[in-house]
Amino acid sequence: MAGKLMHAVHYTNCGGGPSDLKYVEVPVPTPKKDEVLIKVEAASLSPIDWVIQQGGLKPMFPRELPQIPGTDVAGEVVDVGSGVKNVKAGDKVIAMLGFANGGGLAEFAVAKANLTVIRPLEVSAAEGAGIPSAGLMAHQALTDSAGLKLDGTGKPTNILITNASESVGNYAIQLAKLGNAHVTTTCAPEHIDLAKSLGADEVVDQTTLDGQALKSPSSKKYDIVIHCGEPTSWSTFEPHLASNGKIFDVKPTPSSIKAYALKKLTFSKKQLIPILLSCKAENMDFLVKLVKEGKVKTVIDSNYSLSNPEDAWAKNAENKTFGKIILEP
Repeated sequence: MAGKLMHAVHYTNCGGGPSDLKYVEVPVPTPKKDEVLIKVEAASLSPIDWVIQQGGLKPMFPRELPQIPGTDVAGEVVDVGSGVKNVKAGDKVIAMLGFANGGGLAEFAVAKANLTVIRPLEVSAAEGAGIPSAGLMAHQALTDSAGLKLDGTGKPTNILITNASESVGNYAIQLAKLGNAHVTTTCAPEHIDLAKSLGADEVVDQTTLDGQALKSPSSKKYDIVIHCGEPTSWSTFEPHLASNGKIFDVKPTPSSIKAYALKKLTFSKKQLIPILLSCKAENMDFLVKLVKEGKVKTVIDSNYSLSNPEDAWAKNAENKTFGKIILEP
């Protein structure tokens, strides 16, 4: 498709807002040897997309401007690089793009073949587009980091998931219940019933004193905390941790990294561990199969047109959603 144009959303500088997103025509990208070209049917937004636009991850991201944001897409393969063997033209797929270059908010996007998996017909494009970054982070935090067995064969575990309104929290609730964990969550008051519907055993209004203190209504001590919320002090977490309780921070900050180092140096059994996303196709494929089987669902907050991205971007910036924001060409 060399030389052809497509519609895409981009911004030309960091530090702006929703009005800086422009719907433009740009060349259709060409896949390299290890890449696939996808006709995008749906893309989802993540909180990190807003952070990158604000310049919060410079100089790492964005790698260059203008930037087409978005990393989570679902669509149909239309072309593949010469070295690609796992997918072919015509396949329906889900892909995770890189944070450095983005590219998801467009009619066509290139993705690494090793981060592209088949999407079964039972999983819609919108459902699929919601999986990559949020689903992978929830899965990584609970399994690779916390060691939870999702087949339910592990020991009884008490888990706290903070700010379960966010999509990482949505997936974390459902995955934790597959592991037969007792799940306590905090979320916005308007989302309490939604969190319960995903399987949470206890839901605490995060605007109340108990919610801010992260206190379990049943006074349970937490073996695992999946921290999806705003920066929170160690002194807030510590009284509610079991003797070997671990906090896994999916939004690490300098203060959480400092707390991690301090606890390691003092050989504390209670620890705060920062998590950086490590994308693996086999984990994404596992999540897709769970959605296909109805064991996990992608929660969709709202749908928008790619040609009118400002409202979707503003909603993502407000961070008051429950689930994923989807854009479709």
